[in-house]
This record gives sequence, C-alpha cells and structure tokens, in this order.
Amino acid sequence: MSLRPMIHLQEITNPAADFAGFPFSVPALANLRSLRFDAPVTFFMGGNGSGKSTLLESLAIASKRVVVGGTDLQRDASLDAIRPLAKALKLSWTKRTAKGFFLRAEDFFNFARRNRELGSELDGYADKYADDPRVRGYMLAQKVQLQNRYGDLNAASHGEGFLRVFQSRIVPGGLYLLDEPEAALSPHSQLALLYQMHAAVADGAQFIIATHSPIIASFPAAVIYNFAAAGIARTAYDELDSVALYRSFLRDPKNYLSRLLAD
Repeated sequence: MSLRPMIHLQEITNPAADFAGFPFSVPALANLRSLRFDAPVTFFMGGNGSGKSTLLESLAIASKRVVVGGTDLQRDASLDAIRPLAKALKLSWTKRTAKGFFLRAEDFFNFARRNRELGSELDGYADKYADDPRVRGYMLAQKVQLQNRYGDLNAASHGEGFLRVFQSRIVPGGLYLLDEPEAALSPHSQLALLYQMHAAVADGAQFIIATHSPIIASFPAAVIYNFAAAGIARTAYDELDSVALYRSFLRDPKNYLSRLLAD
C-alpha cells in the first residue's frame, strides 16, 4: 500500500552563518539563516562553485545519510573542509528517518567499477574451487544475487546502471540526497529518473537534489532554490537562467553559435 507524500526534513537553520572562512565564505551561504523544505522534492540550482553541492554534502553529513558507492561520510577526507558547516546545521524534522542515502555521480562510477571487480573475483573463486561443489555454488550464488539486485553492470551503460542502482536502493519513507545525477544520465534516462522519483514520492520518499539539468528540475510541484552571489532564493522554474539559456539555444542553435563565436 502506498504512503501519502511525506516531508521528513522540514527545515535547516544555520546559527553559525557569521563564521569566517570556507564554507561560510561562499557568497550564497554567507547569509544563510534557514531553509525550509515544504515539498517532497526540492532542487538546489546555480552555477559551478555557487555552493549548492557544498550545502547538500553538509546536509548529508548532518542527517547521517548512507553513501551509495563512496566512502562513509564520517571518514571521507575530501569532505573535511565542509564539516564546520555540517556541524553547525540544525535540522528540524516532521518525522526523522534513517532510511535513504546520499548519491553523487562520481560515487556511482566507483560503485559500478567495484561491482564489476567483485563479479570477476567471484568468478575466479568459483574456478579456483571447481572441485568443491559447495564453495563453487556459494560463489556463483553470490554473483547471481549481485546481478539480480543491480543487473549486469558490465553490459549496462552508465545511465542504465545508475537507474538500476537507484531503483534497487529506494525504499518507502526515505530521505534521498542526490548530487548532479545528470552526469551519469542521457536526456531519456533523466526522464526515467523522474518517473522513478514520482513512484518513490508516492511511497513517502523525500528528495533534495543539486542539479544543473532543466529536465530533472521540471519535476511537478517541486521547490527550486537558486544559489547566487546575492544568496539563496526560491525561484520559479521559468525564471531560472539555465532554463532560459537552454530555450534560447535550442530555439536556434546555429544563430546562437554564430553570435557566440563571432570575432
């Protein structure tokens, strides 16, 4: 039975917004006092270096999300610089949930590689113990279990693999943080992701996603926060610079490029 759409994480506040140094010095984060999540799907959008991924990573640490395919957040040295912000954030929950995960596109690529390596290792052990039916059977059964959950990641494209991993790890009532998932997805696969998100929201999932993609950000009734030098502002989809840019380019690519590349 499906659950009603849920908002698990209701608000974050940042009492330490006046602290100096990174990441508090990032312009969009410098004046961050609070941010509300009043829809099951929220998008962080903005240019490179605008702070959207920094805030999402800090939120992942503060909410103790499991990482899909990457180093545990508490041990990931690449996140040490943002830990002061993660520590400062205060999270307000409608209903606290330990379900859900944090997924970055680069972590997925590492996850797919490790699963391919594990499959090869299981094949190797099965061959090594070919004379012992119990051990060989166990190794092959482990590989079948791996493939049943994630599919054959050797045969799948990055986008297909990403969607399989995403779907296999979704459970009802979870909080899911995704950082630029479009890096692994074609436009068609981005639409498939929206379909999977729609089904997950109906089962009580909440999503907070940092993205550049106008396709992904088009999810119906989502809240969009735009990160810019002036701060973080709730912004309508049609008012996003990235949406205007894509529309302008696709309306007449040849003319757009002729003006862009003019001497």
